[in-house]
Amino acid sequence: MRINADGVAIDARIGETLLDAAQRAGLPLEGTCGGDMACATCHVVIAPDDMARLPGATEEEEDLLDMLPRAVATSRLGCQIRLSADHANLSFALPPGSAKVQRP
Repeated sequence: MRINADGVAIDARIGETLLDAAQRAGLPLEGTCGGDMACATCHVVIAPDDMARLPGATEEEEDLLDMLPRAVATSRLGCQIRLSADHANLSFALPPGSAKVQRP
C-alpha cells in the first residue's frame, strides 16, 4: 500500500509502524529510542482529514507530545501508528523545522 509523506508517495506494509515505513523509505524520521515511545523524535503531523482514520493517542503518547514545542492538534508519534489497510493513502508531514522529504 502507499502512504504520503509531505506529498511524496512511499510504500508501506500492513502491520508495520509509520516510523518503520518512513525509515525504510529513507525519510529523515529519527526514532532514536527504536520505537519504544521514549523520545518523541518520530513526531509527525497527520493530515487533518486523516486523523479520524487513526486510533486515539494513549495518555503516555499525549504526555510526550505535550513536551514538544512544535506539536499541533494533529501531531502523533510515528512509532505508535500501526498501519492497516484502512490507512492506504494516509498523509503526514514532518513537523516545521524538520528536514523535508526530497522528491526523487
